[in-house]
Amino acid sequence: MSTQRVFVARLVGCVVFDPAGDRLGKVRDVVVIFRKEDPPRVIGLVVEIPGRRNVFLSIGRVTSIATGQVITTGLINVRRFQQRGGEVRVMAELLGRKVYLRDGSGEAVIEDAAIERDRLGEWDIGQLFLRRPKTSASPFAKGPTTFAAWTDVRQDRTPGGAQSAEQLVATYSELKPADLANTLLDLPEERLLEVAEELPDDRLADALEEMPEDEQVHILERLGDERAADILDAMEPDDAADLLGQLPEGRIEQLLELMEPEEAEDVRALLEYGPDTAGGLMTSDPIVLSAEATVAEALALIRRHELHPALAASVFVTLPPYETPTGRLLGTVHFQRMLRYPPHERLGTIIDDTVEPVAASSSAAEVARMLASYNLVSVPVIDQAHRLVGVVSVDDVLDHLLPDDWRSQDVEPEDAAALRGRR
Repeated sequence: MSTQRVFVARLVGCVVFDPAGDRLGKVRDVVVIFRKEDPPRVIGLVVEIPGRRNVFLSIGRVTSIATGQVITTGLINVRRFQQRGGEVRVMAELLGRKVYLRDGSGEAVIEDAAIERDRLGEWDIGQLFLRRPKTSASPFAKGPTTFAAWTDVRQDRTPGGAQSAEQLVATYSELKPADLANTLLDLPEERLLEVAEELPDDRLADALEEMPEDEQVHILERLGDERAADILDAMEPDDAADLLGQLPEGRIEQLLELMEPEEAEDVRALLEYGPDTAGGLMTSDPIVLSAEATVAEALALIRRHELHPALAASVFVTLPPYETPTGRLLGTVHFQRMLRYPPHERLGTIIDDTVEPVAASSSAAEVARMLASYNLVSVPVIDQAHRLVGVVSVDDVLDHLLPDDWRSQDVEPEDAAALRGRR
């Protein structure tokens, strides 16, 4: 008889703590091994620790599992998780599989699996949450759901077979872009490419922006030309330009021709600048308004959910035209300052002209010094005619200054010591 039951989909994302209450990481998956007759045995958890590194936490190191938290003995091996033969990841491989109920009532798809702790302290997969085929022709209809014990179903595929990429994409729907990127890179290459094909353009674009450049290029090269162009359209222009800059020249032009003309124009402009310059680092779509625009209009624009926080921190006031390259830059109006004035106030009356713009040819080091010296989150970039051509934000500079492989670097020694429970 089971004494504790936790569904895996609800467990993922839960925080892992040591006995003293210090946070160690987050659960990303559950690892099981299949057995001939008995339900799969849980052997451990995949835990993401600081540095976006996924490590293996043996189930023997776990003292308590609940839907809100996981408590460990405080000992975690910080070597990167590598899946071994015979091991199956529940979220990445088991959910979405088709099974057949042994009572003859037909097939179903596994939507969730409960791991259960027996009286001996061992964890197995017990109950399954299943969805049967839909009975209505409506595209919005879903099939009925049911629960079944593992022993009540059978599979017609090998135990290690993978779930559908479509189902896997559904399980990743709530992940933030950085977490999605990290999760994708942990998948076997064939599976990664299958999932990349199923992801919506904007989700894959967001994930690519968080990956090392060599991984970006590898994935983009495996996509068809039209899909690759769609992904580049969905990326921020500066990120798309950085990615294209890693490709052969002929390939760059081929993809630019397939992109939307407006998006391609922005990327072409960015490709003209050296990668180590302000022009190469900047994004070309900041918020630009006239001096006659009101505080209310500016606030409405920075409320857009798709706008990066660094770009939402300020608006730039210029002479017409108001798309980069704009007319002459008049100055900056910071979000915090706008909050101090009534909605009808004209931006031209509250311009901050103390923020010096940088030239597009300025080095990345100069831009970094400017941001650090004046505690800025972004700095305007101008051309020789003092026209606004873009904005460099602090995250652009950090991406440039950090090592190319910073996303996959090992945990620092002091972090590793903390994760091992040392005090």
